[in-house]
Amino acid sequence: MGKSKRFKIKLISSSGSRHYYTSTKSRSNSKKKISIKKYDPVFRKHFIYNESKI
Repeated sequence: MGKSKRFKIKLISSSGSRHYYTSTKSRSNSKKKISIKKYDPVFRKHFIYNESKI
């Protein structure tokens, strides 16, 4: 078996609530870090989530 073409990442909230989402990312297509605006259930608002390693 070879190495997977996708790897897991953690999206951490910029609000400071320590809430996070997990997702996968392509090894070959994406070189930059991801920043996505998502819902934070702790503060019940949308915040920017930044990528970090698991």
